[in-house]
Amino acid sequence: MKIAAISDDGTSISQHFGKASQYVVSTVEDGKVVNQETRPKVGHKHFSASDGSVAHGERHGYDAGSEAKHRSMAEAIADCEVLLVGGMGWGAYESMMNYNIQPIVTDVDNIERQYSSICRGTSLI
Repeated sequence: MKIAAISDDGTSISQHFGKASQYVVSTVEDGKVVNQETRPKVGHKHFSASDGSVAHGERHGYDAGSEAKHRSMAEAIADCEVLLVGGMGWGAYESMMNYNIQPIVTDVDNIERQYSSICRGTSLI
C-alpha cells in the first residue's frame, strides 16, 4: 500500500491541500514503512494565471477548471491508495475519490505519527 501526505516541510501534514508544495509518499508492507520519497505537488501558485472566480451560488472546486487542477494534483500520486491532508475543499476531496485515492482529513500534523497509527490499524482522525 502507498500512502501520500501533503506537506511543505517533509515532516508535517499541511493544513491546506491546494497550497501544499509536496507529497511525502510511503510504501507500507506488513504494517511497516519500507520506503519513503518526496514528490513535487502542483498547487495554487502554479495556477495563479487561471481564473479562480466562482459564480454566485456555485460550489467551489466543481467547475471544469478545478477538475483539471485536481487531475494535475492527483497525477503525482496516482499509485497511492490514501492521501493524508489537514484540510481540503469538497471539490478536491471528491476528485481524489474519483481517482481512487481515499483522502483522510486529520488533525494529526506529524506524518510519521499518522503513518504509525495507520500501520497499527488505529485511527487518529
